[in-house]
Amino acid sequence: MTTEASHQNNVPGSALAEPVRRVGGLWITGLVLVNVGINAAFFGPIQVLIAQQAQAFDPGKKEAILAFVTGVGAIVALFANPLFGAFSDRTWSRFGRRRPWVLIGAVLAAGALLGLAGAPNVAVATVLWCFVQLGANGAYAAITAAIPDRAPVEQRGTVGGLASMGVTVGILLGAVIGAVVSGNFALGYVLCAAALLVGVVLYLAKGVDDPLPRAAIERFSLGSFLASFWVNPLRYPDFAWAWFTRFLLMLGNHMVILYLLFFLGDAVHLKEKEGIEPATGFLILTGLYAVITIVTSIIGGKLSDRMGKRKPLVIISSVIVAAASLTIGFFPVWPGAIAGACILGVGYGTYLAVDLALITQVLPQAAARGKDLGVINVANSLPQVIAPSIAAPIVVFWGGYVTLYVAAAVVGLLGAVFVTRIRSVA
Repeated sequence: MTTEASHQNNVPGSALAEPVRRVGGLWITGLVLVNVGINAAFFGPIQVLIAQQAQAFDPGKKEAILAFVTGVGAIVALFANPLFGAFSDRTWSRFGRRRPWVLIGAVLAAGALLGLAGAPNVAVATVLWCFVQLGANGAYAAITAAIPDRAPVEQRGTVGGLASMGVTVGILLGAVIGAVVSGNFALGYVLCAAALLVGVVLYLAKGVDDPLPRAAIERFSLGSFLASFWVNPLRYPDFAWAWFTRFLLMLGNHMVILYLLFFLGDAVHLKEKEGIEPATGFLILTGLYAVITIVTSIIGGKLSDRMGKRKPLVIISSVIVAAASLTIGFFPVWPGAIAGACILGVGYGTYLAVDLALITQVLPQAAARGKDLGVINVANSLPQVIAPSIAAPIVVFWGGYVTLYVAAAVVGLLGAVFVTRIRSVA
C-alpha cells in the first residue's frame, strides 16, 4: 500500500478496505459498457447533434448557439463530477455506494436527452443539456470511483486501460450515431439515450458494490461538506501533482485538436492539394487516433501492471504526445497530419490507462474516493474551458499554427516533468 493510500478512515466495513481480490471479466465488462454509454451520450451531442440543432434554431447564429450551449454545459460539468462523487461516498444502501448513482445519473441524462429531441428553443435546450451533464457526470463519477473500490493496485493498470478503451469506443459510437442519423438530430438524441441506458444494464445487474455501513457516515454539515472539496496540496502533495499533471496533459491535448479542422483547411490546404474535404480529413484522423488509442490503452495498462511502475510510462507517453504536436505543427501536409494523429494515439492511449491507475494510488482517503476522483476529473473538464482562450490568440496574433502546436508540446512536456514530483508511486 502506498503512503498516500494509507490515509484510510478507521471504520469497519469492506467498502472502505483496500481491495485485494482481483476483479473478474464480468465486472470489468460492465464497467467498460458504462463508460461506452456515458461517452456516447456526451459526445454524440457535442460532436454533431447540438450543432445540427443550433442550425435548426437559427442558421445565422449557429456558431454562437453551439458555443453557448456547450459552454454552459461544460461549467456544469466542472461542479457535477466532484459533487456527485461526494454524494456516492456518503450513500448507504444494500445496493452499495456506486450503483445507485450510476442508475440515477443514467436515467436523468437519458431523460434530458429525450427532452432535447423536442426542445423548442435555445433556452430549453441549454437547460436540458445541463441536466445531461449533471446525470452523465454523476454516473461517471460513481463508475470511476468503483475502480479503486474493487480493483487491487496490481490490476488497476489493466482495468484502467479497459475503462479508457470504453471511453474512446463511446466517443466513436457518438460520432457514428451523428453520422447515421444524417441530420435528424431528434433521432440522434434518442439513440444516444438508448446507448446510455443499455450501457449501464450489465453493471447494475451484476456489478459487485459493497454496502457502506451507516456508522461509517459522519453527521452531515454543509460547511464541512463544502470544505471537503479543497484537498490541501501541502498535506497531500502527491494528489496535487497528479491533478496538475493530468491538467497539463489534457490542456495540451485539447490545444492540439481544438483547431485541427481549421488547420487542415488553412494550413494543410487539404481540399486543394489532396481533393479531400477538411471535415472528411478530420473524421479520418479522428478514426485513426481513436483506434490506436484503444489498442495502446489496453497494452499500456497491462504493461504498467507487469512492471509494477506507473511514472516511467506516464513520462514516456507525455513525451510521445509532445512529439505528435511537433509533427503536426512542423509538417503541415496530409501525411504529416496522419503521422501526428497516429503518434498522438500511441501517447494518449498509454497515458490514459497508466495515469488513471496512478491517480487511484494517491487518493487521500478511502471514504472519499468518489469526491477525490471527481476533483481529479475537474482536470479533464477545465482544459475544455481554458484551451480556446489560449489557442485563439496564439493562432491569430502570435505565430499561427506552428506556435500553437509548439506551445501544446511544451505544455505536455511540463506534465512529464511534474509527474516526477510524485513520491509515493513508482
